[in-house]
Amino acid sequence: MNKKQLIRFCLKNEVEVLNFHYCGFDGRLKTLNFALRDKAHLVELLEAGERVDGSSLFPFIEAGRSDLYVVPRYETAFLNPLEDVPTVDVLCTFFDRDGKPYDAAPQQVLHRAAEAFRKVAGMEMYAMGELEYYAIGDEEPLFPVADQKGYHESKPYNKFADMRIDAMLALTQAGCSIKYGHSEVGNFTEDGRIYEQNEIEFTPVPVEQAADQLVLAQWMMKQIAYSYGIDISFAPKLKTGKAGSGLHVHMKFERAGRNMLVTDGEITPTARKAIAGLMDLGTSLPAWGNPSTDSFRRLVPHQEAPTSLCWSFSNRSALVRVPLGWNFRADMAAQCNPGQKSRCKDYSCKQTFEWRASDATADIYLLMSALCVAARHGLEMEGALELAEKTYVGLGVNIHDASNAALMESLRQLPASTAGAAERLAADRAVYEAYGVFPASLVDYQINYLTSLK
Repeated sequence: MNKKQLIRFCLKNEVEVLNFHYCGFDGRLKTLNFALRDKAHLVELLEAGERVDGSSLFPFIEAGRSDLYVVPRYETAFLNPLEDVPTVDVLCTFFDRDGKPYDAAPQQVLHRAAEAFRKVAGMEMYAMGELEYYAIGDEEPLFPVADQKGYHESKPYNKFADMRIDAMLALTQAGCSIKYGHSEVGNFTEDGRIYEQNEIEFTPVPVEQAADQLVLAQWMMKQIAYSYGIDISFAPKLKTGKAGSGLHVHMKFERAGRNMLVTDGEITPTARKAIAGLMDLGTSLPAWGNPSTDSFRRLVPHQEAPTSLCWSFSNRSALVRVPLGWNFRADMAAQCNPGQKSRCKDYSCKQTFEWRASDATADIYLLMSALCVAARHGLEMEGALELAEKTYVGLGVNIHDASNAALMESLRQLPASTAGAAERLAADRAVYEAYGVFPASLVDYQINYLTSLK
């Protein structure tokens, strides 16, 4: 919606509350509530925004110069399905005292990253996340599931399916584009509590919108879990030996509505170059995608978490996976539905490639920014296709198997700690700072923060 449409919508639906939302540097969605008095009040809020204390939201802002503006982005507005009175929520952009977008705000970093990608590549970057989490409630003795065997279970084995479905419906009503939801591998019981892993996966949308959706999802899912009287955790590792939760990110590029990752059933040089960019920056990307000590408890062999810088097709032990992409013209639906006329429609537009290392301790906007930078870097760098060839492992190859020790030895490894990620970020910082995407002060802060963690 534009401003005029949003005002008309609020008046027609007798909206009583307007909520501004924005992320601080902890990555959590913040809220400023307004009880609307009249049309003039609504118009003033939409046009002028409001003041907030930046020093309480960003650790590198001093109290003596703390004021920031938050100004709503009209296209993000939605009627909040979780409120009892008519309520419209809208995401905001931070501005400084001179009326310019605050350059260190994560959402603004992503905006610059998307603009730089668009300018250099002549394409639009699309992304979507796989949001894994554990639902935690009182142990239920009926219809138990074997430990670490929860993948795609149905009710009543999947105990928290109703909460997940309610979340999917609420997110859809809030404008998010949901692909599907399901239970995941991880489940265990401890001290009378059941820990059940679930996942909600989105569909690819422009990268800035993808980040907005994930931030909204984490916030709304916690509200719904609270109403159910259960807890949810997006932590990368709750218990040693149990499945961890990642935040895998799928990417694709479009030009004039066409997916540029695939031609005639094969992935393109464009796709291979972008993947090479992720390989080249693979040891520093965890500085943005895995900024916690728990992150590196998840990134261990033999648990479908990557440790080596390589890519492959349909291979969950690789850092980048190219999943099945409907890159053929066989009509599977006609084959399993006798009498159905074959159409052989082209669905290769669905092809993506997936970064598998990151987790939900990341600031979503900074993670998406870093991936956008890495993909653009691959399209620009010399020798990208050669690096893609060098880091490719074959379909079905388990790089953690003892028989592939020589292959493992030939590949670079992800850092083993936040300090290691900080060291690699310092080495690669010029790539992140190129085109003015990441401010040098923000890179400095991230290096110091990661180094300080024990």
